Parts: sequence; C-alpha cells; structure tokens
Amino acid sequence: MRISDLTEYAAEKYHISEEHKWSDFPGFSVLCHPETGKWVALVIRQWNEDLGEEIERCDIKYSGAAPACSYLSAPFRMHAGRWIGVVFNETTDPDVIFSIFDRAVAEGAPSGFKITLASQLLTEKLRYSDTAIPFSDAKSIPSADPAPLRIREMRRLYEYGRESLESKARNFYNQALFMYDFEDDYEWTGDFNCYFPTYHDLTTNQLRGYFSWRSQVRKGVFRPIPVSAAYIYIYELINGIGADSPEDAVSKLRAFEKGYIDAGFGNPRMRVNLRSWTLDYIIINGLPKELAIETFDSDTVNRDAALSVLKNPSAYSDNDVFDALCAIGGKKTSSSPVVTVYQERGKRLFAESWRAASEYKRDEKTLFRLCFGKKTTCRWLPLANAVYYNKNKNGNTDYIINDARYYRCRNGEWSVTSYSKALFDRELLSSFLRETDALLRRYLKTGRYLKEDAAAEWAIPFVNGVIKQDQTEIIEASRQIISIDLSGLDKIRTDAMITRDSLLTDEEIEEETEYTQSESSINDSSLPLDSVQVQILKALIKGEDADPIIKDARLMPSIAADFINESLFDEIGDSVVICENNKLSVVEDYIEDLERLLGGCNND
Repeated sequence: MRISDLTEYAAEKYHISEEHKWSDFPGFSVLCHPETGKWVALVIRQWNEDLGEEIERCDIKYSGAAPACSYLSAPFRMHAGRWIGVVFNETTDPDVIFSIFDRAVAEGAPSGFKITLASQLLTEKLRYSDTAIPFSDAKSIPSADPAPLRIREMRRLYEYGRESLESKARNFYNQALFMYDFEDDYEWTGDFNCYFPTYHDLTTNQLRGYFSWRSQVRKGVFRPIPVSAAYIYIYELINGIGADSPEDAVSKLRAFEKGYIDAGFGNPRMRVNLRSWTLDYIIINGLPKELAIETFDSDTVNRDAALSVLKNPSAYSDNDVFDALCAIGGKKTSSSPVVTVYQERGKRLFAESWRAASEYKRDEKTLFRLCFGKKTTCRWLPLANAVYYNKNKNGNTDYIINDARYYRCRNGEWSVTSYSKALFDRELLSSFLRETDALLRRYLKTGRYLKEDAAAEWAIPFVNGVIKQDQTEIIEASRQIISIDLSGLDKIRTDAMITRDSLLTDEEIEEETEYTQSESSINDSSLPLDSVQVQILKALIKGEDADPIIKDARLMPSIAADFINESLFDEIGDSVVICENNKLSVVEDYIEDLERLLGGCNND
C-alpha cells in the first residue's frame, strides 16, 4: 500500500484534501477533519539516502487498541494525545488502515493539542536528521463538507468498538433505519468493490449516488450500479428496511432478482446469495411454507418430496412412488421398456415392488433406512454470510417444510433436521431398481434382458410376489362377466323351455318324459335345484366332465353356472361354480357343503 492510497481514500470518502502547510518541508502534510478542521493524520514523506528511496509513513489520531501488525507502531511525530504510527509498504493492509482512518474521522478532534517532534528510527537502515518544523497548533479553518446534512448525521450514528460482523450489522441497521426514506438526485459514477458493503464503506458521492439509485429501484426502475453497492439494497430488505411487512420484503427481493439480476446487471453468485437469503428470511420470519418451497432449489425440493413418498409408499399413488424412485434413483428406470411399453402397468409394478421390499430388514434397519440413513440435526446459521442484525435472539419456534425437513429455534439458536445426501447408499437403491427391472423385463418379455445382480438377490422374493399378484389379477380380469336381470329369469326359463320343446321330436319328447320321471325321485323339493343342476353338481364334485349333461339340457355353460349359483346363494351365500373358457368347475372351499346338500337328496 502507498500513502497515496490513503490520501485518495480520504478525498473520495470524506472530501478531505491533503494540506501542505509548510513550504520549507514539502514532505510533510496534514489531513484535517472535514467539519472541525482538526488534524486527523500527519503525512510524512522522507528521502532515505542509504536506501536511495522515499520512506512513507504517517501518524493517525486513533484511540482504539492497535491491531497486531508489523506495519503499525508508536507515532513518529505526534506524541500529544493518542496517535498510531503507520509504515506504508507491500505488507500494509489497506482495509486495516482505512478502518483506522474512518474511526479517526468519526471521533474528530475534541480540543487543540500541542505537537512535539522527535526523531525516531523505523529500522536500523532508516536514518535521517531531525528537522525543526514550525507547526502551528492546528487551528486551521474547517473544510466545508459538501455532504447533505442527513448523510452527515447518519455518519455520526456509527459506533466504533469491536470490529466484528455483528457490530458492523448493528451499525448498518441503525443507519438504515435513519435513512429509510432518504432520497437524492445524484448520478453514480465509478467502481466500488467491497466485502459485506455498508454505508460506512461509501464515499459521500457514492452515498448520494446509491440513495438516488435506490429511489428509482423503489419505483420499479432498475439501472446499472456496481454489484457491491446493489448488495446494500438487499441487506436493507433482509433487515426489514424499505418493506411494509416480511411478505412485502420477500416480494421486493424477488422483484430485485427479476429487475436487476435478470437484466444482466448482477452476476450468478449474487443470484445464489439472494435466493439463499430469501429462503432464510422466510423461515426465520415464519412465513407460509409454500413460499419456502417456491424458494428452495429444485433439487432439494424434489429430493425431500421423494423421500417423503418412499418412506410411506402405501399412502401415495403408483405414479407418485414411481416418480420418487426415478427422482433419487436416476433416469434409467424411467426409460426402462417395462415403462415405455407397458406405461401405467409398468409404473405400478415398480411401485408395488418398492412397497413390498419396504418390509425388508437388515441389521434391524428397514430398506428405507438402509438406502437413505436417518434424519440428522445440525446447527443452522441463517443469513450468516450477509449483513444482518438479529434483533430477536431468544425466540423459540418450529418451522416444518415436510416429513423430510424441518427447522427449529431454541433460545435464539437455530437447527435444521433433514436427510443428508452424504449418508445415502445409492448403490443399494440402484441395485434394487436394476434387479426389479431385470425381473420385470423377463416377466413381460420386453426389451433387452438384463443380467441378474447377485448382490440384489434379497429383492427377488419381493418382486416375484408382485409378479404373482399381477398374474392373478390378469386371470381374474379375463373371466367373462355376464350381467343378468334376475327379475326376468322366470321368463327366460319359460322361453327357453318353449323353444326347446318346439325343437324336440316325438321320440325325444317321450325320452324326456321318462327321464324327468326317473329323476323326480332324487329331487327333494326342499332343495332349490332342478334335476339337471343336481346332475351337473354331482359330476363336477366327482371330477367328471359336465359338458354332456349341459349339452343334453340345451344350456350354455355360463347360463348353467349362473342358475346354480343363484339357486344356492341363500344356502351358501357365495358362488359355488365358476365358468372359465366355457368349462365349469366347483369352488373347492364349498365341496363339503355341496356334498352335504346333495347327500340329503341322493346317497348314491
């Protein structure tokens, strides 16, 4: 750092010009307070003949504790009052020196002082001769500060003390409250780069330029300004300055992103910070969780939503479970021919496989726990990398996003509980999905068959169980479903008998009469079955083919089954005969009941 950096800083920020008071000693000058005219710094430039270069030093009026830096020392010339000496070289940190100078300006000079000059060697190599300089007692005419009165008053609010981010944030908050409605009409010029920028880091002209720019932003007019200066506007909003409510602050933060960053005035890092701070602000102010979900990055939202589904898959639809598997397990599953060919059925089979496998345990841990670990709680520091003054340090609150993530504040300390990606066993989940895909491809005879993974053999029984259930459902769905109006059943029987009789020959009518008389002896009127139905049931119970009996009776197999089931419904309470592919069979669970009923009529 050169001494010219300090004099330029004093000129830009405080309109302090370097004053050369002694024509006989051009290497000495002073920087005076812009309002009181008191000396703030004594600038010393001296030529060192031994080194063949100019030595740059200065004394700054400073009442604080001196930082432990090699370029800071006791004052070189100013021994009356509290001063600090500064050596300017390649190790001198500008930020430290500017901070010391800011404090000197803020404190001002409360009274006149006597100056005693003395010689002092900076190092063994730095030697020079003492020279008597006729200094006055610094009763110079005060320099006029062109800053508006409001800005000068705002600067006086700055409290020096411990130089920490918390102290910086408190000063900024107090000054921002004071300047919340200030407007100006002054064009911003020049660059400005600063970490954690605040009003205190701006020169008078920069302050006027910023407040003029802010006035336009509040009207919805966004113009270019250095990114560091634009950050000050964001800091104001997250501290509640310039907004009617927390909801209004969020709305204005989003408007800033659209009007400033989207217009190309910001940078990608500013967008990341803005969204992160907006989310923090929403949570610590207890705003609706829908606002938080909108603000979260999409990866976090999708991951948390998927975890909530996979932890309790029975509570969600097949599509929800399948989408959750794809969201965390990758896109290979969504492109499987099981899904691309069979679509909804394929998604259902994957979802059912996960539901079934959720019962799997290893070392007393469920599949979900094995894949994703358990929720962990860690400290959460909202707005930690912003200039934010926390005024409510003792609040207690819970903020629940979903089953996978929630925030908690106890005695002012925040924590977040969530599933950590670092604990995910993606290999286990991937092997499960691949094995499921392989088994389903073979079952559905689609796509390129995959080699089974020996490490995922544990999943085979669960997937096979799903396949077996799917086969059963297909068989059930393939059965003929015939709707019969039972109220017209008597008419159907009568019409069928008339049609049948009209087709019989005299010989067949005689045989039918003899058959009916022979069977009447075995038909108990208490049993709601006719002789043909009894014969059909007896044949089926014995494992014989009932088709000849059905054919002789001129009946359709499905109609015969419906007649029997209807007749025995009051006795059994369920269907006893099923018809598949025009073949009748007896439901095994009711064979004993049928033998009992039929045995009461005929013991053969």
